[in-house]
Amino acid sequence: MTSKAILFDMDGVLCDSEPLIAEAACRMFAERHGVHPTPADFHPFIGTGEDRYLGGVAEKYGVRLNKPGDKARVYEIYLEIIPGRLRPLPGVREFIAAARADGWRLAVATSADRIKMEGNLREIGLPEATFDACVAGEDIVHKKPAPDIFLLAAQRAGAPPERCVVIEDAVSGVRAAKAAGARCLGLTSSHTAEALRAAGADWTAEGLDRVTPALFEADPGK
Repeated sequence: MTSKAILFDMDGVLCDSEPLIAEAACRMFAERHGVHPTPADFHPFIGTGEDRYLGGVAEKYGVRLNKPGDKARVYEIYLEIIPGRLRPLPGVREFIAAARADGWRLAVATSADRIKMEGNLREIGLPEATFDACVAGEDIVHKKPAPDIFLLAAQRAGAPPERCVVIEDAVSGVRAAKAAGARCLGLTSSHTAEALRAAGADWTAEGLDRVTPALFEADPGK
């Protein structure tokens, strides 16, 4: 049988790093540019990759970013503050174990930069070796909602896109999954079930503690 794979977005699916990366970014803007954004300023740019995440807020406050120095400083602060604070979301470990037992190949596909991906996976106790493939923002040119990241993750995981299920929490990620030809489970950690369904999600759930991989053997929507 052709291999099947589950492709996990990271933030909002495996862990919730958004409050911590927003905290780090706020500190960087205050420290290096003398402006004081709020965590809410970053919300529209969640899931778009750190360049746009920082750039969108910089535009709002009339700041000209000093790349790559500003981004490097955000990551420096971020890696200092996540120990003991960043944890896997409920059900993540159990879901991954069940998926392995059911014969699924596993991959991470995140718009975040590799330094953040590696830090997050290490901190939540699911290092890169847990997965068959890990794809980060630097690995592709066109970010979500373009399908590139999921197409590459499927290729590296050794499964055709039509035999893949993407697990996402962002509307742009759901659209990317569907554009890649994969099925998609939308988690309501960042957006409503209605918004995720409108973007094309085949199933929705509150979190991985509410579903098992057996869901993917059923017809979507049932």
